[in-house]
Amino acid sequence: ESKYMRVLIIGAGILGASVAYHLARKGVEVEIIDEEHQGKATLAGAGIVAPWATAVEGQPEWYGLYAAGARYYADLISGLEGPGETNLGYGKVGALVVAEEKGVLDEAEARLLRRIKDAPEAGDVRRISPAEARELFPPLREGMEAIYIPGGARVDARLLSAAMVRAAVAMGATARNDHVTLRLQDGKAVCVGSDGRSIRADEIVVTAGAWAAQILNPLGLTHPVGPQKGQIVHLRLPGVATGKWPCLLPVGSHYMLAFDDSRVVIGATREDNSGFDYRVTAAGEHEVRGAGLALAPGLASATHIETRIGFRPAGSDIKPILGRVPGIGGLTVGNGLGASGLTIGPFAGKCLAELVADGAAPTALDGFGPKGRG
Repeated sequence: ESKYMRVLIIGAGILGASVAYHLARKGVEVEIIDEEHQGKATLAGAGIVAPWATAVEGQPEWYGLYAAGARYYADLISGLEGPGETNLGYGKVGALVVAEEKGVLDEAEARLLRRIKDAPEAGDVRRISPAEARELFPPLREGMEAIYIPGGARVDARLLSAAMVRAAVAMGATARNDHVTLRLQDGKAVCVGSDGRSIRADEIVVTAGAWAAQILNPLGLTHPVGPQKGQIVHLRLPGVATGKWPCLLPVGSHYMLAFDDSRVVIGATREDNSGFDYRVTAAGEHEVRGAGLALAPGLASATHIETRIGFRPAGSDIKPILGRVPGIGGLTVGNGLGASGLTIGPFAGKCLAELVADGAAPTALDGFGPKGRG
């Protein structure tokens, strides 16, 4: 009976695009509306898929979702490549974990080896010499031992999200740009377009990232997700083939990754309480570039192409908010993925699609449901 269901998705970042794609695959009628805000996290985000290296401990539910997100990528990519979506900015290039102190690297290695027992997709994780590390990532500082994770990957969120939306549209979904508002009618969420007309939907899924609170507010919902500003620096090394370089994950500092077009990305600031401030700041850029050059002095002669700004949807804690809103009919929310959004987003989108189309939430979403009103 889900064949005749009509689902409206508000926000087509990595999470909304995934919900749309997976619903369309199930034959559900989908409309995707996105306001195309300049600062959406997906447009700025250069994602590293290597959850096994996280220093976060004591969050088993969150980590389970994080690890499942990475595991799902292989299926996601092959599913998209089937119909011919190959421009995804995705590469299983491996990841290098580095640290300033040997003791910190030893701890990271112990953590990794414990976690990959359940994660064959991480590959054969091993300690490598400073010379080997520089062979893999040439600009790296001399004398840095590293832990190599062959299963690590990088992804361009902008390309991947666009591909999922295109694939959904190819299966019959519609996608458009509009500013919509929600209101409550007879206990159910109703969506109104900028022309003042309500948009027919059996189910509404709000995946609007850092802007979701503004959208949910008229329903009497206080949504605990706000913008965490990130400034991310893009460099080019003219004539250097960077496409196969692994991601660089310094324990507790700024990460680095490379794309096919001689591009190296250094990320990123994590600025809370700065609101929707779209400016590249002197201090923000200095922080990111300084961290990058300290770690990889070989980037000194790179060309600065651009600094991107994104607003990560950051909740009050690390756990995302995924599920039906209690007490309001036909409303599902997916948000609060924060800095782990590009790893968790595609898998969480698949889970939300199952929840909406099949009526039952997959167990992966247990413990992540949103709060209702009041």
